Amino acid sequence: MMARLTYAINKGINRSIVFRGLKGQYIWYAGGAMFMVMILYALMYILGVNTYLCLLTAALIAAASIMTVYQLSSSYGEHGLTKAMAERKIPGRVKATSRKRFINIIKSN
Repeated sequence: MMARLTYAINKGINRSIVFRGLKGQYIWYAGGAMFMVMILYALMYILGVNTYLCLLTAALIAAASIMTVYQLSSSYGEHGLTKAMAERKIPGRVKATSRKRFINIIKSN
């Protein structure tokens, strides 16, 4: 008799999805990484690279990417990576050489 594999995806009200320790967006990152590894393996196989070399390369890249996703998840938390990427886009300072823009804003209100 075959044992059935079941994976519990726990989601309560107003809570994010948790799957094997990954929360929210990191599940998508892990899935995307695995999809890219499969595409890479298929391309290498079609190009005629040795099958064992294809498998070894795909396994190493898959392991490295999953380890990276778990490391990002533990470092930044559920929403921290998104916040960190948004914070990088905020300019350090705003330089205004003229008051013209501000005067036009005041006049339009």
